[in-house]
Amino acid sequence: MSYSPLNRPWLLGLGWFFSESRIFVFMEIESREKLLLDAMHNRYACKRFDPDKKLSEEQVDTLIESIRLTATSYGLQLMKLVVVESEELRTQLRAASYNQSQVTDASHFLVLCRERDLDESHFEAYVNNISGTREIPREKLDLAKQNMMNSILSQSANDQEIWMSKQVYIALGNLLSACAIMEIDACPMEGFVPEEYDKILKLKDQNLASVLACPVGYRSVEDRNAALKKVRRSKENFLISV
Repeated sequence: MSYSPLNRPWLLGLGWFFSESRIFVFMEIESREKLLLDAMHNRYACKRFDPDKKLSEEQVDTLIESIRLTATSYGLQLMKLVVVESEELRTQLRAASYNQSQVTDASHFLVLCRERDLDESHFEAYVNNISGTREIPREKLDLAKQNMMNSILSQSANDQEIWMSKQVYIALGNLLSACAIMEIDACPMEGFVPEEYDKILKLKDQNLASVLACPVGYRSVEDRNAALKKVRRSKENFLISV
Protein backbone atom coordinates (compact mmCIF):
# COMPACT_ATOMS: atom_id res chain seq x y z
CA MET A 1 0.00 0.00 0.00
CA SER A 2 1.40 3.37 -0.92
CA TYR A 3 1.89 6.13 1.60
CA SER A 4 -0.14 8.64 -0.33
CA PRO A 5 -1.67 11.33 1.85
CA LEU A 6 -4.97 10.37 0.25
CA ASN A 7 -4.75 7.08 2.14
CA ARG A 8 -4.02 8.89 5.37
CA PRO A 9 -6.52 11.73 5.79
CA TRP A 10 -4.64 13.02 8.82
CA LEU A 11 -1.62 13.68 6.61
CA LEU A 12 -3.46 16.22 4.51
CA GLY A 13 -2.00 19.66 5.02
CA LEU A 14 1.31 18.23 6.23
CA GLY A 15 4.63 18.09 4.44
CA TRP A 16 5.82 14.54 4.04
CA PHE A 17 8.24 12.30 2.22
CA PHE A 18 9.03 8.58 2.04
CA SER A 19 12.53 7.21 2.40
CA GLU A 20 13.95 3.76 3.22
CA SER A 21 10.64 2.32 4.42
CA ARG A 22 10.05 5.26 6.71
CA ILE A 23 7.62 8.09 6.43
CA PHE A 24 8.54 11.43 7.89
CA VAL A 25 5.77 13.87 8.59
CA PHE A 26 6.58 17.52 9.05
CA MET A 27 3.94 19.75 10.52
CA GLU A 28 3.72 23.17 9.04
CA ILE A 29 4.78 25.30 11.98
CA GLU A 30 5.64 28.93 12.29
CA SER A 31 9.27 29.86 11.87
CA ARG A 32 11.45 30.09 14.93
CA GLU A 33 11.94 33.77 14.20
CA LYS A 34 8.20 34.47 14.30
CA LEU A 35 7.71 32.42 17.47
CA LEU A 36 10.50 34.36 19.18
CA LEU A 37 9.24 37.79 18.11
CA ASP A 38 5.66 36.93 19.03
CA ALA A 39 6.87 35.99 22.50
CA MET A 40 8.80 39.27 22.82
CA HIS A 41 5.75 41.27 21.73
CA ASN A 42 3.45 39.47 24.16
CA ARG A 43 5.63 39.79 27.27
CA TYR A 44 5.32 42.76 29.59
CA ALA A 45 6.16 43.69 33.16
CA CYS A 46 3.30 42.05 35.03
CA LYS A 47 2.13 44.25 37.89
CA ARG A 48 -0.64 42.02 39.25
CA PHE A 49 -0.29 38.26 39.55
CA ASP A 50 -2.99 35.65 40.14
CA PRO A 51 -2.03 34.13 43.51
CA ASP A 52 -4.05 30.99 42.77
CA LYS A 53 -2.11 30.04 39.63
CA LYS A 54 1.15 28.23 40.30
CA LEU A 55 4.04 27.18 38.11
CA SER A 56 4.92 23.50 37.96
CA GLU A 57 8.18 22.20 39.37
CA GLU A 58 9.33 21.48 35.82
CA GLN A 59 8.64 25.04 34.72
CA VAL A 60 10.58 26.47 37.66
CA ASP A 61 13.50 24.12 37.00
CA THR A 62 13.60 25.29 33.38
CA LEU A 63 13.69 28.94 34.44
CA ILE A 64 16.48 28.20 36.90
CA GLU A 65 18.46 26.49 34.15
CA SER A 66 17.97 29.48 31.84
CA ILE A 67 19.67 31.62 34.49
CA ARG A 68 22.39 29.09 35.32
CA LEU A 69 23.34 28.72 31.65
CA THR A 70 23.61 32.46 31.02
CA ALA A 71 26.71 33.99 29.51
CA THR A 72 29.05 35.78 31.93
CA SER A 73 32.39 37.52 31.58
CA TYR A 74 35.17 34.91 31.46
CA GLY A 75 32.45 32.38 32.29
CA LEU A 76 33.18 33.06 35.97
CA GLN A 77 29.49 33.14 36.96
CA LEU A 78 30.02 35.30 40.04
CA MET A 79 26.36 35.22 40.99
CA LYS A 80 23.78 33.06 42.69
CA LEU A 81 20.01 32.73 42.56
CA VAL A 82 17.78 32.69 45.63
CA VAL A 83 14.30 31.15 45.26
CA VAL A 84 12.25 32.51 48.15
CA GLU A 85 9.69 29.88 49.14
CA SER A 86 8.88 31.03 52.67
CA GLU A 87 5.66 33.06 52.83
CA GLU A 88 6.95 34.79 55.94
CA LEU A 89 10.12 35.92 54.19
CA ARG A 90 8.17 37.05 51.13
CA THR A 91 5.96 39.19 53.37
CA GLN A 92 9.07 40.80 54.85
CA LEU A 93 10.55 41.32 51.39
CA ARG A 94 7.32 42.97 50.23
CA ALA A 95 7.72 45.55 52.96
CA ALA A 96 11.26 46.17 51.68
CA SER A 97 9.87 46.51 48.13
CA TYR A 98 7.62 49.51 48.71
CA ASN A 99 4.68 47.15 49.29
CA GLN A 100 4.57 45.87 45.72
CA SER A 101 2.02 43.04 45.61
CA GLN A 102 3.97 41.02 43.03
CA VAL A 103 6.39 39.93 45.76
CA THR A 104 3.76 37.90 47.62
CA ASP A 105 1.18 37.20 44.89
CA ALA A 106 3.37 35.67 42.17
CA SER A 107 3.79 31.91 42.02
CA HIS A 108 7.53 32.16 42.73
CA PHE A 109 9.85 34.94 43.80
CA LEU A 110 13.45 35.04 42.59
CA VAL A 111 16.31 37.19 43.88
CA LEU A 112 19.40 37.46 41.68
CA CYS A 113 22.59 38.12 43.61
CA ARG A 114 26.24 38.87 42.95
CA GLU A 115 29.24 37.81 44.99
CA ARG A 116 30.13 40.42 47.59
CA ASP A 117 33.92 40.11 47.97
CA LEU A 118 36.28 38.46 45.49
CA ASP A 119 39.51 36.64 46.26
CA GLU A 120 41.70 33.94 44.77
CA SER A 121 39.35 31.16 45.90
CA HIS A 122 36.73 32.18 43.31
CA PHE A 123 39.22 31.83 40.49
CA GLU A 124 40.66 28.60 41.85
CA ALA A 125 37.18 27.05 42.02
CA TYR A 126 36.49 28.14 38.45
CA VAL A 127 39.65 26.68 36.89
CA ASN A 128 39.12 23.47 38.87
CA ASN A 129 35.64 23.28 37.36
CA ILE A 130 37.08 23.81 33.87
CA SER A 131 39.70 21.15 34.48
CA GLY A 132 37.16 18.58 35.61
CA THR A 133 34.49 19.40 33.04
CA ARG A 134 36.75 19.60 30.00
CA GLU A 135 39.34 17.09 31.20
CA ILE A 136 42.20 19.57 30.99
CA PRO A 137 45.20 19.06 33.27
CA ARG A 138 44.88 21.56 36.09
CA GLU A 139 48.42 22.93 35.70
CA LYS A 140 47.67 24.03 32.14
CA LEU A 141 45.15 26.52 33.49
CA ASP A 142 47.50 28.39 35.81
CA LEU A 143 48.21 31.17 33.30
CA ALA A 144 44.49 31.66 32.55
CA LYS A 145 43.77 31.91 36.27
CA GLN A 146 46.53 34.45 36.81
CA ASN A 147 45.41 36.56 33.86
CA MET A 148 41.83 36.68 35.17
CA MET A 149 43.00 37.62 38.64
CA ASN A 150 45.29 40.35 37.31
CA SER A 151 42.46 41.81 35.24
CA ILE A 152 39.74 41.74 37.89
CA LEU A 153 41.38 41.97 41.31
CA SER A 154 43.38 45.00 40.18
CA GLN A 155 40.13 46.97 39.95
CA SER A 156 38.74 48.94 42.86
CA ALA A 157 36.09 47.28 45.04
CA ASN A 158 33.46 49.62 43.60
CA ASP A 159 34.41 48.77 40.02
CA GLN A 160 34.29 45.06 40.86
CA GLU A 161 30.77 45.47 42.26
CA ILE A 162 29.60 47.30 39.13
CA TRP A 163 31.18 44.69 36.87
CA MET A 164 29.58 41.78 38.76
CA SER A 165 26.19 43.50 38.80
CA LYS A 166 26.32 43.83 35.02
CA GLN A 167 26.62 40.05 34.78
CA VAL A 168 23.43 39.68 36.81
CA TYR A 169 21.57 41.89 34.34
CA ILE A 170 22.63 39.55 31.53
CA ALA A 171 21.12 36.68 33.52
CA LEU A 172 17.91 38.65 33.96
CA GLY A 173 17.66 39.03 30.19
CA ASN A 174 17.91 35.26 29.81
CA LEU A 175 15.22 34.77 32.43
CA LEU A 176 12.80 37.23 30.80
CA SER A 177 13.31 35.64 27.38
CA ALA A 178 12.72 32.16 28.82
CA CYS A 179 9.54 33.36 30.53
CA ALA A 180 8.28 34.93 27.32
CA ILE A 181 8.86 31.79 25.26
CA MET A 182 7.23 29.61 27.94
CA GLU A 183 4.28 32.03 28.24
CA ILE A 184 5.07 32.74 31.88
CA ASP A 185 4.61 36.25 33.22
CA ALA A 186 7.40 38.09 35.00
CA CYS A 187 8.21 41.48 36.47
CA PRO A 188 11.87 42.53 36.68
CA MET A 189 12.37 44.61 39.81
CA GLU A 190 14.96 47.12 40.91
CA GLY A 191 12.44 48.81 43.19
CA PHE A 192 13.50 47.44 46.55
CA VAL A 193 15.95 48.25 49.32
CA PRO A 194 18.99 46.01 48.75
CA GLU A 195 20.31 46.41 52.28
CA GLU A 196 16.98 45.18 53.67
CA TYR A 197 16.88 42.23 51.26
CA ASP A 198 20.42 41.29 52.26
CA LYS A 199 19.46 41.40 55.93
CA ILE A 200 16.19 39.46 55.55
CA LEU A 201 17.77 36.74 53.43
CA LYS A 202 21.04 36.75 55.41
CA LEU A 203 22.95 37.18 52.18
CA LYS A 204 26.02 38.77 53.71
CA ASP A 205 26.66 35.54 55.61
CA GLN A 206 26.92 33.83 52.22
CA ASN A 207 29.15 36.54 50.70
CA LEU A 208 26.25 37.69 48.49
CA ALA A 209 24.55 40.99 47.71
CA SER A 210 21.11 41.34 46.12
CA VAL A 211 20.99 43.05 42.72
CA LEU A 212 17.62 42.28 41.13
CA ALA A 213 14.35 40.55 41.96
CA CYS A 214 11.87 38.91 39.65
CA PRO A 215 8.47 37.49 40.56
CA VAL A 216 7.22 34.90 38.05
CA GLY A 217 3.82 33.30 37.56
CA TYR A 218 0.60 34.16 35.76
CA ARG A 219 -1.09 37.52 35.33
CA SER A 220 -4.30 38.44 37.07
CA VAL A 221 -7.31 39.25 34.90
CA GLU A 222 -7.33 42.54 36.80
CA ASP A 223 -3.89 43.56 35.56
CA ARG A 224 -4.75 46.45 33.25
CA ASN A 225 -1.17 46.66 31.97
CA ALA A 226 -1.68 43.43 30.03
CA ALA A 227 -3.89 45.18 27.48
CA LEU A 228 -1.63 48.19 26.94
CA LYS A 229 0.20 48.55 23.65
CA LYS A 230 3.96 48.14 23.86
CA VAL A 231 5.78 51.46 23.59
CA ARG A 232 9.21 51.26 22.00
CA ARG A 233 11.34 53.43 19.75
CA SER A 234 10.76 52.82 16.07
CA LYS A 235 13.39 50.77 14.28
CA GLU A 236 14.43 53.90 12.37
CA ASN A 237 14.99 55.73 15.65
CA PHE A 238 16.72 52.77 17.27
CA LEU A 239 19.06 51.22 14.71
CA ILE A 240 22.31 52.81 13.54
CA SER A 241 24.05 51.09 10.65
CA VAL A 242 27.68 52.06 10.00
